[in-house]
Amino acid sequence: MQLNQVIIVHKAGNQQSKSWAEKCAQLLEKRGASVLLGPSGPKDNPYPVFLASAQQPIDLAIVLGGDGTALAAARHLAPEKIPILAVNIGGHLGFLTESSDEIDDFEKILDRLQNDRYAVQQRMMLRACIHEGNRSNREPLSEVYWALNEMCVKPASPDRMITSILEMEIDGEVVDQYQGDGLLISTPTGTTGYTVAANGPIVHPGMDAIVVTPICPLSLSSRPVVIPSGSVVSVWPLVDPAMTTKLWMDGVMATSIWPGQRVDIWMAEHMAKFVLLRQNQSYYQTLRSKLQWAGARINYTNNHRHSG
Repeated sequence: MQLNQVIIVHKAGNQQSKSWAEKCAQLLEKRGASVLLGPSGPKDNPYPVFLASAQQPIDLAIVLGGDGTALAAARHLAPEKIPILAVNIGGHLGFLTESSDEIDDFEKILDRLQNDRYAVQQRMMLRACIHEGNRSNREPLSEVYWALNEMCVKPASPDRMITSILEMEIDGEVVDQYQGDGLLISTPTGTTGYTVAANGPIVHPGMDAIVVTPICPLSLSSRPVVIPSGSVVSVWPLVDPAMTTKLWMDGVMATSIWPGQRVDIWMAEHMAKFVLLRQNQSYYQTLRSKLQWAGARINYTNNHRHSG
């Protein structure tokens, strides 16, 4: 990997990730790299400035924070095909990020990157756009929104909890109407986030699929569904007198959706690219540790594994 132009992003308001970022920048500049550095958070979005001001193609983004920081990086950098090295510094769960223990010697990491001793994992993303009227109208009313974890259609109100009433179509066919807190349309990557908290399935990120999960539905018959990645999911707000229905991308508000409009959600044409450094990368080990799976209440020894 060439390291001529690198962007370094740290979690806004976190001193630990900021000092790591400054240290990384110094080491890269010593090797002749041009570095753009800045914070990322709810009120800080450095990516438009970085993409506009880079003097040459960006070879790598080093993202220091938690999963929220990595998700923001993917939304902005995946369309540009820029690989992301995401390191968990100042974050919490860390499904998407490398452990900071893995990169305590950053000089060695830079050597590995420059000598191509790393892997790149590609993760499916979603795109969404607002339209007026039925599916025959393909004219977008909004910009395109991207998500690595999930798109969510749910109301937001400062003074009361509002029940949403939503209709969902898949490829133009009405599938169900949902009354409840909202609807999650997730990638496999996103199934270990909001989706699993809403009792959706966990889907391996090596699969191309879209998972639709109702959030606290008022009907016991409403169930999550897993559909092919080539499908288009359309969601319509039906009864919304207070005009509170919003589209959220990875937990960040994208835009409002009015009755008479629909949001179309489908697989993005580009993938998020994450740089992997761990030698023994295991999705199942990550599940066991992050979700603290304990197994049966009595832990049996499997003596059959090595027999014969």
